[in-house]
Amino acid sequence: MARRRISSGGIVFRAAGDSYEVALIRVMRAGGDTAWALPKGWVEQGEDLEQTAVREVREETGLQTRVLRKVDEISYEFYSRADHDRVAKTVHLFLLACLGGDTANHDTEVEEARWFPIEKAAQQLTYKNEREAMEKVALLLVEGEHIT
Repeated sequence: MARRRISSGGIVFRAAGDSYEVALIRVMRAGGDTAWALPKGWVEQGEDLEQTAVREVREETGLQTRVLRKVDEISYEFYSRADHDRVAKTVHLFLLACLGGDTANHDTEVEEARWFPIEKAAQQLTYKNEREAMEKVALLLVEGEHIT
């Protein structure tokens, strides 16, 4: 039976002319290549999902944010070399407004953090479930439904 783990993170956006940009991170994968992904991480003791999303996004992108709404929940399994076991991971994703910061100030587990036009962000992401979440967010932003 797989170990259960909960992560939280999100999709950070900012206005860019008459559209939006979102911040993505590039991380190393086990095989030595890299993947473009959404910032996310494990929920620490005493944190709720929104606090984790804000903290992880700050650590991995260098950006200060504010949670606007939950946008998705994705689940998948993988083999953890550290745990020598299968892990069933659930990731809670939030839409976060960028309040400031600099993508150059990301932590060392991230190779690069960069802004992408919302129209190109989904195709930039490596993982299908994150691309699907990004497509949902793109629709929300285009329709102006991000403020709740």
